[in-house]
Amino acid sequence: MSWLITGAGGMLAADVLDRTALTGEPVLALGRAELDVRDRRAVRDHMAAHRPKVVVNCAGWTAVDDAEAKEDQALAVNGTAVRWLAEACDVAGARLVHVSTDYVFDGTSAEPYPEDAPTAPLNAYGRTKLAGERAALEHGHYVVRSAWLYGTHGADNFVRTIIRMAGERPYLDVVDDQRGQPTWTADLADYLVRLVQSGLPPGVYHGTSAGETTWHGFAREIFTLLGEDPARVRPVPTSAHPRPAMRPANSVLAHTRWDPIRHWHTALRAAWPALARAALRHAWRR
Repeated sequence: MSWLITGAGGMLAADVLDRTALTGEPVLALGRAELDVRDRRAVRDHMAAHRPKVVVNCAGWTAVDDAEAKEDQALAVNGTAVRWLAEACDVAGARLVHVSTDYVFDGTSAEPYPEDAPTAPLNAYGRTKLAGERAALEHGHYVVRSAWLYGTHGADNFVRTIIRMAGERPYLDVVDDQRGQPTWTADLADYLVRLVQSGLPPGVYHGTSAGETTWHGFAREIFTLLGEDPARVRPVPTSAHPRPAMRPANSVLAHTRWDPIRHWHTALRAAWPALARAALRHAWRR
């Protein structure tokens, strides 16, 4: 089985590349310079040339707030491009694994959202990701929703930001009325590969860590691992940090179709040595 990973260079794609390399099977990772997924002909030509059996789509517009003013641009990457990939996979006889988001839900439920829960995104980013989900599902492929991703590769993420700010400010005010599941990209990469290998039918799966917390609780745990006083992290409501895009208050995902990833607390501690090294390297480059 051969693999093609889009969005190479991003936080998740780098870990998927590492994980697929362990299978001993051929794997090709392409960044935007090598494959612009918005280009229908380029997608078709790459699929015809490389003939992968599995395509893991890690390409995406991830700037949630920017999408509010640039929804058409976000849709081109998160929605329309997924249709081009799905069509090309159909022609090549390949399986598409498309990575989506918890933000397809409105967050009004008091319970975790199962895979078949009605979607109702609050923001442009969620709408564009939902369009990508529909394109993948219409062609009979996999959709894996994840959330609150952090890792050692790519641009800044919540963990790296909190590590940096811990050294810059005496106190941090962090939102405590949004609940979700911090998920390590290395764990998600392993989940994606195992899903393909499992023989489970295509459809929607939830690839998030077990357990749940708030951004405030997540930040406190990061402070604890830093050896800092978690009391320096103060809880505030979402209204204290107004943003262009609305966020769901509860985006915790249930795992009714397959097992969840290990608990977020356990995963963060396992990831910590690599995260701390990555944060230090990033600080040296600033």
